[in-house]
Amino acid sequence: MPTIDTARVRTLFPAVENTLYLDAGLQTPLSLPVKAELDRFYESAMALGGPKADWLDHVEVVRTKLAAFLGGRPEEIAFTKNTSEGLNICANGVRWQPGDNVVLLDTEHPNNAYAWLARRPDGLQVRLVPNDKAWADAETFAPHVDDKTRAIAISQVMFHNGQLNDIASIASFASERGIPLVLDPMQAVGVVPLNARELGVTALASGTHKGLLIPQGLGFIWTSQPREDFPPTYVANSSLATARADFIPDAGPMEFLATAQRFEIGNFNIPGIYALGGALDLINSVGVENIAEHAYALGDQLITGLDDLGVQLAGPRERTHRAPHIYVLALTNPQFLSYFADNNVRVSPERQGIRVSFGMYSTPEDVERFLSVLKAALDVVPARASA
Repeated sequence: MPTIDTARVRTLFPAVENTLYLDAGLQTPLSLPVKAELDRFYESAMALGGPKADWLDHVEVVRTKLAAFLGGRPEEIAFTKNTSEGLNICANGVRWQPGDNVVLLDTEHPNNAYAWLARRPDGLQVRLVPNDKAWADAETFAPHVDDKTRAIAISQVMFHNGQLNDIASIASFASERGIPLVLDPMQAVGVVPLNARELGVTALASGTHKGLLIPQGLGFIWTSQPREDFPPTYVANSSLATARADFIPDAGPMEFLATAQRFEIGNFNIPGIYALGGALDLINSVGVENIAEHAYALGDQLITGLDDLGVQLAGPRERTHRAPHIYVLALTNPQFLSYFADNNVRVSPERQGIRVSFGMYSTPEDVERFLSVLKAALDVVPARASA
């Protein structure tokens, strides 16, 4: 196993001592370092009544941490509410005309698809490409792209089966044709190493409550695109380079900020940003590469055990094409979920079965315990519900 001190890490996540927690693909449990940063915020609010200037200074500290984590610069980061808000900003900000098209996988997360599908009344054609192999790459999209394609939008990791898409090849293909690539790394960031600039994406939009370890309610956009090519969807005083210090609205021409902060529209989720700072410190102390390799090793162990039990995966088996931490078992009978819950095992139902997802706190003992519960479940629950 790689160099993660799982015994130490587990002490930071109390929930994993209370349940067999295999549900990081839905929400990671709260860690002590993240809680400490939340407490730090609330203590300042109680003691000082709202030191907004100090809070905003800390927002910039965390913005800088997040930018470094993504291989970008602070001015390329905008904080949002969640992945869906960020993807909607991208769908509205990417330049297109009626009759142009955008290309997505037909198995995309609905919140990615709907951001673009909602633009159809304005004349945008949405092409849903068959996800007909174990991963998506440039060849997946090539037959569906033409001179009116204005964007490709894709998840780095598919939530429903754990497939790891070849974003580098898709980004290269898109760049050669001048097509923006919008990435949703929600199921990857914090577990799969990610350098946005090196990857070559136009923009990415994500939340932070999975691999980035904090409670729901905070997201971000990364983009280096200029404001002329990527204007904001919403406008507030904080979006403008021409905003007046006295907060009196100016009816003259509006000039947006040149930075990604043009996408920010008012007060921040400051507790969430404090929490994110603590989470980034924790992840960096362990190392994303170590987290990924740790999860891959657990996945190898899980796959071996599933083979012994005759249980199929809904997604790819090879490390090249699978995410380190997400495994969907082809068990579609809903009784499995109840059985796992009754045995204090936390997993999620997905389109094609039951999703098992690991975190930095997961151990080989967790995998063995899960396989033991699964073996018992197979004795009493059919793999598929009767018609």
